[in-house]
Amino acid sequence: MARRLTARAERWPLAAAFVIARGAKTEAEVVVAEIADGAHRGRGEAVPYARYGEAVEGVLAQVEGLAAAIAEGLTREALQSALPPGAARNALDCALWDLAAKQAGRRAWELIGRARLDPVKTCFTLSLGSPEAMAEAARANSRRPMLKLKIGAADDLDAVAAVRAAAPRSRLIVDANEGLRFADLARVTAELARLEVQLLEQPLPAADDAALEGFASPVPLCADESLHTRAELAACARRYALVNIKLDKAGGLTEALALAEAARAMGLGIMVGSMVATSLAVAPALILAQGAAVADLDGPLLMARDREPGLAITGSLIEPPSPALWG
Repeated sequence: MARRLTARAERWPLAAAFVIARGAKTEAEVVVAEIADGAHRGRGEAVPYARYGEAVEGVLAQVEGLAAAIAEGLTREALQSALPPGAARNALDCALWDLAAKQAGRRAWELIGRARLDPVKTCFTLSLGSPEAMAEAARANSRRPMLKLKIGAADDLDAVAAVRAAAPRSRLIVDANEGLRFADLARVTAELARLEVQLLEQPLPAADDAALEGFASPVPLCADESLHTRAELAACARRYALVNIKLDKAGGLTEALALAEAARAMGLGIMVGSMVATSLAVAPALILAQGAAVADLDGPLLMARDREPGLAITGSLIEPPSPALWG
């Protein structure tokens, strides 16, 4: 039977507003692709991201535009050139992985040569806010092993200090979301080092990060918005110690796995992240997160409700997905 593709947009309310340097959101808007062959169904979830020029309607159109090709047997390999990196390709790529696993009667990680998938410990993200509000959120989550906090400017160091005081035992990651200027970076990184922050993510706008070449940061720097696929990897290797790989940026698990392998070969550390989304989006990223230095896969923990069945998460520990969810 020919494969049949369907796609839909979904909205999932968040437990609280999620605030970063570029704005706030109260719900996750996702696109789900489903590919069925009559006996099996594969699913993939992706998040259109305005920062990269994406919107739900456009991503849906990209996905649905490949319905005929999917019916005719489009492979994961051919998909890589049929669509550019981004949410649409991610939804389809993950759906094809899920379908292949179900057709083979094996788990998706077994298809890439892994005998098992280990649980993954995720950091937990604190939204941007006043030092008092961020300290309160940190205190409520102070038993988590790793917290990630958003800042929007160099003046937000007070918030970092407040979080450190409220959660003295947690490892801290700071994400600037392109919100800093190079002129402030030496002062900011010195203070973050004093506060025992372990990683600073994307301090400068992606268009300006060439300034990082030759900058000796006392805190390891991680590329996020500056890295999508292997095409940007060489430049990132000159500017960062780690790279944040996300399925939505890479355009699916296929490219993300190749990107991680290439990054490791260049001596870069791996952080695996995801957009704010349900367990269906996070499940394939758990394969990518095996052996990563940092996993930022807390999307399901930020939801008012999650997909059923969802991932089993105890504290910050995420168990491998059930076949009913993905893979």
